Amino acid sequence: MRKAMVVSQLRTTEVSDPRVIAAMSHIAREDFVPAAQRNFAYADRGVQIGEGRALNPPLTTGRLLNMARVTKTDNVLLVGAATGYTAAALGQLGGSVTAVEQNAKLATMATKNLADYDNVKVETANHADGWPASAPYSVIVVDGLVAQIPQALIDQLAPDGRIVASIMHDGVPRLALGRTAGGHVGYQYFADGGGCPLPGFEIAKSFKF
Repeated sequence: MRKAMVVSQLRTTEVSDPRVIAAMSHIAREDFVPAAQRNFAYADRGVQIGEGRALNPPLTTGRLLNMARVTKTDNVLLVGAATGYTAAALGQLGGSVTAVEQNAKLATMATKNLADYDNVKVETANHADGWPASAPYSVIVVDGLVAQIPQALIDQLAPDGRIVASIMHDGVPRLALGRTAGGHVGYQYFADGGGCPLPGFEIAKSFKF
């Protein structure tokens, strides 16, 4: 199933980075989902992992990692560790990875699943807060669909840093690459379609009389 995912979902789309393809070919995605969902681990859709959460479809993950262009010298922040699948991929691509998860049960699962990755650490914190203690980050990966990227995360990007995420844009979920310039981030939307919703980024509705 892993080989079929690579052939049918990744290589036939915009996922061209051979290191991303190699990482996703190597990692057993089924080890990061509940036993009842293992047969669906490589399906081109989100996979329920409990706690009201789901892993992004493999294609969404592949596209985000492809645009992130993570290297061994990068200090990476992953927002939304879930059970650790994307953190494992980043662990193979990057030099140092901090994976933030706001759900304590999922954070515990991720820590267990990533025990063999010496360059990945899991921290429990609100997604929107990131992890300032290990900033600045050259790359931030937001692993889920969000309404917006808060300034708290942008402030943790290094100069010339980049951020990849699935963002609601004009009412449509789109995959985006953001780059810092002068303390601000400009976004390039490179694909329609988004990942599974990531809690913690809801926009508060303003009160009206």
